[in-house]
Amino acid sequence: MKNIIIFGAPGSGKGTYSEEIKNRFNMGHISTGDVLRAEIKNGTELGKIAQGYIDNGQLIPDDLMINILASKYDSLPAGKGVIFDGFPRTIAQAEALKKMLEERGDSLGMMIELIVPEDVLMFRLLRRAKLEGRADDNEETIRKRFEVYHNQTEPLSRWFEAEGIRHTFDWGVLLTKEGMIEAILAEVEKENA
Repeated sequence: MKNIIIFGAPGSGKGTYSEEIKNRFNMGHISTGDVLRAEIKNGTELGKIAQGYIDNGQLIPDDLMINILASKYDSLPAGKGVIFDGFPRTIAQAEALKKMLEERGDSLGMMIELIVPEDVLMFRLLRRAKLEGRADDNEETIRKRFEVYHNQTEPLSRWFEAEGIRHTFDWGVLLTKEGMIEAILAEVEKENA
């Protein structure tokens, strides 16, 4: 099974779609958000450092994230493929991830890009903040996260295009969560046939 990178703006549904793919194809799943939240909850040194960056709407330093991801990747069963949810977010991170995978005889596989209008993203993030009590999902921090995404992360889409592994799914065309899920699962199946 190919590795999969789930890519999209904050609130685009990366975790939701990752879960669907993971369950359907029995893949490993690495969510940088979940890994970081666990570190913060456990009060680790990494968690304290990460909290400072998150509180300011900034990205975690690359070398720190690659080391965390390499360790997590190595702990998962080989050959089943892994979904990377929330990483990479910059070209430098993508290049570091590609190198880390190549060192293990693996590749990036495919990138699934979720395209969702910003007003829908804001609504979803504010709703999630209320439901889950997430302090990092307030309007000011969300706007900072969108700005970081547009300036630092969005250009990565072209990098994946150049690698020949970019597959886009547009909420505005598919309109429903179910439509997105069906289209994504069909594409993953096709890529792994």
